[in-house]
Amino acid sequence: MRISTAYSFNAAIANLQKRQNDLTDSQMQLTTGKRVNNASDDPVAAARAERALSTMSRSDANQRGLEASRNAMTLGSGVLRDSVELLQTARESLVKAGNGSYSDAERQSLAVQLKEIRNQLLSVANRSDGSGGFVFGGQGSSSPPFIDAPGGVQFVGQGGQAQGSSSENVNLTVDGDLVWLKAKTGNGVFATAAASTNTGSSWISPGTVSSPNDVPFPTATGTAPPNYTIQFDVTGGVTTYSVLEDGNALSTGVPYTTGAGIVIPGRGMTVNVAGTPATGDTFTIGQSTNTLSVFDTLDQVIAQLNTTSLNNGQIQQAVNGGLSNLDSVLGNMMSAESATGETLKRLDSIEGRIATLKLTAQTDRSSAEDLDMVEAISAFQSKQTGYDAALKSYSMVQKLSLFQYVNG
Repeated sequence: MRISTAYSFNAAIANLQKRQNDLTDSQMQLTTGKRVNNASDDPVAAARAERALSTMSRSDANQRGLEASRNAMTLGSGVLRDSVELLQTARESLVKAGNGSYSDAERQSLAVQLKEIRNQLLSVANRSDGSGGFVFGGQGSSSPPFIDAPGGVQFVGQGGQAQGSSSENVNLTVDGDLVWLKAKTGNGVFATAAASTNTGSSWISPGTVSSPNDVPFPTATGTAPPNYTIQFDVTGGVTTYSVLEDGNALSTGVPYTTGAGIVIPGRGMTVNVAGTPATGDTFTIGQSTNTLSVFDTLDQVIAQLNTTSLNNGQIQQAVNGGLSNLDSVLGNMMSAESATGETLKRLDSIEGRIATLKLTAQTDRSSAEDLDMVEAISAFQSKQTGYDAALKSYSMVQKLSLFQYVNG
């Protein structure tokens, strides 16, 4: 078979170019440390690496959302702690107001202290989160979420909690409406109250549940809850009471002993009435509701302490009722503080899962596109040797021409 000189030249050049390209690719891999620099190098591996990179980007976004939530919950926990301390101070002042030896002026002085605490609490409730929002802004508020209106403090934000951008629900705010304005009235099951028309010197306790299965509260949705009334009568120096359910007598003419428990027959509820009631004095019992406001509680107590010429029963009713309400809002506030602590604990778990997912994605990306340096160096040296051999071969082919032969 006849092989032309031109063919030998072309074959040698093609071989040289191929080996040079291979050497360049190998050198590129060594420089970047990656086996796949272009999708054409290994389409399947490039797709795997791209998916892993997308997962890593999502993990970074989730981590940023988590950090924002952690900052908000840490700030919220601190604010709630401040609020609890202020309410405990208010409770101490109210306990002092129950001292029977205090004059109207002394109770009014305590009312001034409570007014200052109330104003501080309003400032705390409207505390900024440092990034243009508010700790208790609910699902978002561009202005302070609580306003001091003529009818009492109102929440003007949107209830609920703003959610951060993450693979899992993370909160960026605390539900201010729920924390500040939605505590349980009474003892959490039922609430007691004295009629404003009472003329005697007696007061009622928040009451206790003696038989949970018999308590008629809470009622089914759409069903009106029953109302109970304890009505007193004084005849011939003997004080008795009757218990009514929606106006129907459950018991009548029961002898009254100050401070003794009054059982609501068959309803699993017991209350205590102390002092000296007058004929016609009544106390009511109704279903507890989520309508107790921190600010309304303090406003009512302040108004009662500023009222002069109250008898001992009215003072004790104001103090005992105020303490019961303060305990309820304190419990609600502490529950909210506990909830932020649980959220912070959950964020730690979420952070661990995000870190694990990102590490898995990094590992997958590395296995798809990273270079085995030992193998790559060996391959580079082999290709370099082949390239050198091709150069020598080409230099020899260059001499295979008729003119070189004639010239000897």
